[in-house]
Amino acid sequence: MLDYISVQQAAEKWEISERRIQKLCEENRIEGAVRFGHAWAIPKDAGKPMDARRKKTERKE
Repeated sequence: MLDYISVQQAAEKWEISERRIQKLCEENRIEGAVRFGHAWAIPKDAGKPMDARRKKTERKE
């Protein structure tokens, strides 16, 4: 069985706000996140989602 962390723990781990973590969960951008009542359970090994505002481009040197 997978180990889960709370929204607060994920916010500390990824250095972003708890509210942002909640929104990412609501938008299904954190793989494996599950809602239990009013709380979210996030898999311990889940990666931080990429910032959708940034585009992946190669640098020209």
